[in-house]
Amino acid sequence: MKKKNITTVTYEYDSVDELSKEEQILIQKSKSAVTNAYAPYSKFQVGAAVLLENGEIITGTNQENAAYPSGLCAERVAVFYANSKFPDVPVKAIAVTAFTNNNYVKTPIPPCGSCRQVLVETETRFQKPIKIYLVSESKITVINDAKDLLPLNFDESSLNN
Repeated sequence: MKKKNITTVTYEYDSVDELSKEEQILIQKSKSAVTNAYAPYSKFQVGAAVLLENGEIITGTNQENAAYPSGLCAERVAVFYANSKFPDVPVKAIAVTAFTNNNYVKTPIPPCGSCRQVLVETETRFQKPIKIYLVSESKITVINDAKDLLPLNFDESSLNN
């Protein structure tokens, strides 16, 4: 038997003022996007903003459905739209913000497993890491690579196993 450790490194900021202007704009776009979320059932609105290498910022929101599995998370809406509109432009970063009970969440929320898989696939597709900003009312958690969120991911080698 071999024991393997998997370590994820995150960085925590108490204020957007600690980040670059580009990062601040990306975070503000994710916060603004939550107002467009369609979340009549959970009342948990999520906004995502994707920064592409060409400087474009694409936003997305969660889209619920009475049949819950038919909805889609903000992260995937934003990434899929970005990949559809700019198919040859790598994703540089994504910011994710959630809003519920008339306020932004108190602690940053991580992407679900499906969104993590899509982020890793997007990194693999462009062979570039995606920086992830998880934004709450008073904290920002930064992860430098989507693979840190899903270190044991399903990829092309899994299909050819």
